[in-house]
Amino acid sequence: MAYSRFLLRSLRFALAAAPLVVLPVALSGCGFQPLYGENGKNNVNVNEELKEIYVANIPERSGQQLRLALQQQMAADGPEDPHKYTLIVMPSFNAEAIDIHSDNTSGRTRITAHAHWQLLTVEQNPKLLAQGDTTTMDGYTNTYEQYFAQTLNNETAIGRVAQTLGEQITQQVSTWLRTQATPAVSRDQGPKAFYPIPTAMPESDKEVPMEQEGADAIPDMATGRGGPSQY
Repeated sequence: MAYSRFLLRSLRFALAAAPLVVLPVALSGCGFQPLYGENGKNNVNVNEELKEIYVANIPERSGQQLRLALQQQMAADGPEDPHKYTLIVMPSFNAEAIDIHSDNTSGRTRITAHAHWQLLTVEQNPKLLAQGDTTTMDGYTNTYEQYFAQTLNNETAIGRVAQTLGEQITQQVSTWLRTQATPAVSRDQGPKAFYPIPTAMPESDKEVPMEQEGADAIPDMATGRGGPSQY
């Protein structure tokens, strides 16, 4: 009886695993190809090409975290050897206060980030090969009673955002290396509007502190957002 049960369980396991074995063959027949690895059409090994990308320095602590994430993800399982491409990344991080309480405190901080990247050749006159944009969002709950916990929450949230931006940029660059297709690029929406900041201290009697509108055409002071200088 026990032997029959063992055979029945083995048969069920074999039937359940069979579709997993057939799945890669079926997907390849439909034109599906893995993003990372060798390409039989143009002999491009994406993993090896990623190791030859030098990630240029990115200012600020958040930029350092993003650069480290990119280096780790592009180097993959071996040491990087960047001498063929240069990756320039221009990120921006913004914090927004949400869940406003009756005492004007915020219960949660939302972090939004955007990054524009450019891939160039390494030569005397570098050529722009590809460029693209990526965005992400994260957040954390405010704990005003615990200052160090609040600081740690902010730092870990920025780290998660940098990691996500790095993953998205790596995927977009890998897609270009594989297909040579141009990634989507954010279009310039024209000149930005500026609004006076009534609570800011002017540096002279001839100027009024001004604030540039955000990506949603709303000034930061109206939503509680903070600029990238915070990070």
